[in-house]
Amino acid sequence: MPDQTMTLDSVRADLAEVLYLEPADIAVDDELVDTGLDSVRIMSLVERWRAAGVEVTFVELAERPSLAAWWELLSTRLPR
Repeated sequence: MPDQTMTLDSVRADLAEVLYLEPADIAVDDELVDTGLDSVRIMSLVERWRAAGVEVTFVELAERPSLAAWWELLSTRLPR
């Protein structure tokens, strides 16, 4: 995913992909653990987003288990 296209919707789509859900099934304030998110899936997202140039760690995502919190963090890390 090119960094220029990282948006809340693209993060939701990435998350939906690893959870085998539809993006519309994930609300911004959902507790992601309740949707099936686990450490392996978090790591796959970390690797994907790092490859896109966004510096984020497993711990940062694990401490903030909602789409809204993830976007708040990721949006500040987008390459300029």
